[in-house]
Amino acid sequence: MTSVSLVLGSGGARGYAHIGVIEVLEARGYHINCIAGSSMGALVGGLYAAGALKEYTEWVEGLSRLQILRLLDLTFGIGAIRGDKLFQRIREMAGDPDIESLPIPFTAVATDIVHQKEVWFQRGSLQAAIRASAAVPGVFTPVVDAHRVLVDGGVLNPLPIIPTVATRSDLIIAVDLNGSPVMPDIELPKGDEPVEGDLFAQSSVDEKISDDGRVVQLLHGEAEGKIKLDSNLDVIMSSLEVMQGALTQYKVAGYRPDLLMNIPTEICRFHDFHRASEVIDEGRRVATECLDKIERCS
Repeated sequence: MTSVSLVLGSGGARGYAHIGVIEVLEARGYHINCIAGSSMGALVGGLYAAGALKEYTEWVEGLSRLQILRLLDLTFGIGAIRGDKLFQRIREMAGDPDIESLPIPFTAVATDIVHQKEVWFQRGSLQAAIRASAAVPGVFTPVVDAHRVLVDGGVLNPLPIIPTVATRSDLIIAVDLNGSPVMPDIELPKGDEPVEGDLFAQSSVDEKISDDGRVVQLLHGEAEGKIKLDSNLDVIMSSLEVMQGALTQYKVAGYRPDLLMNIPTEICRFHDFHRASEVIDEGRRVATECLDKIERCS
């Protein structure tokens, strides 16, 4: 049986693709014996290591946009969302084991913005580690821990390959959620139109989503292949994705995994957490194609 050290990258709702990748690896007989993740990669990887990924998958596949909004705890502090309800639900599924007690070695990567460095969680509370790693700046409230202020691991390391290197595995497989997108034309609101909206996009966006569900939208009366940035969150998240894409290239250049799976950014927006089923399917598709290629060459 081929052993795998699995690296799960950050990228918001595209992190659901990690579930599809894991399903394909297991179905094809690969043994995952080490996981490292940032942000959604830490969430999915931690739940898998804790044996709760199947229950989580069934849950998120049934969530609507409205149900997701009800899970969020809006606040006027630093970051718009506390996430207490969300993480309470995750605690009900996985409990809160110590990371060192998990059957699979696991690392969650966060960013300490006070000391400007990565923080690797390899011991202690799984819930605390996931929460810190997934604290997207300006969206989720940061985690204050002693003299550290912890935010999303993707700020410094969106694809944490190095934590897996010490584990003896046949393959290091990394899943990048910031794969090269298509290059659509961009339409911004005109100068006299305010760029504002709620956190999870206005209903007008729903009317423009194409039949295949991708973020490359068909605007009414416009040419095909345009994308419209409807809210401040769209601009902020797109900026974060650009930063993470560039950082990922440096991480891969520094230590290239044996197999790099690229999930295209256009599959969904960073905050499309109501589209789990189709994003999981994309993860299955990409994993199947990549494993077919590497198995043919072996």
